[in-house]
Amino acid sequence: MPLDPKIIQNVKSSQERVFRLAKRDHGLTLKAISMDSGVDYDSLCNYAKGETQMSLSALVALIGVVPDELLSLLLPEGRSIVRAPEQLDHDELEKAARDYLAAKGEAHHQESEMGRELGPNERERLIKKAVVLKAVA
Repeated sequence: MPLDPKIIQNVKSSQERVFRLAKRDHGLTLKAISMDSGVDYDSLCNYAKGETQMSLSALVALIGVVPDELLSLLLPEGRSIVRAPEQLDHDELEKAARDYLAAKGEAHHQESEMGRELGPNERERLIKKAVVLKAVA
């Protein structure tokens, strides 16, 4: 059974976004990504333009080169690529936990975006902090 064309288009659009943000937010050019990952430059150009779907082997090659939060954009909503810690860094875990709790406290403040309820921006911010917390745990 062939894949739904909407899924294919979403994947290609996500690829375009990943490479655009890699350049804009992290200064990662396609040439640098190609050199560091071993993925063919022309293939990267095709992925970045949304002309072809990235293969699983290309995605694996990009891990460690392109930040995980960007590669996570290629996954279904609610899924993330996180690195499993080799050792648990209790100091980093404490920092991430305190950061999450502080953000949650601010979000529930009467004068926050939606008062005691979580607003969309607050919810997005908390999700990002929860991902970091989960990654270090």
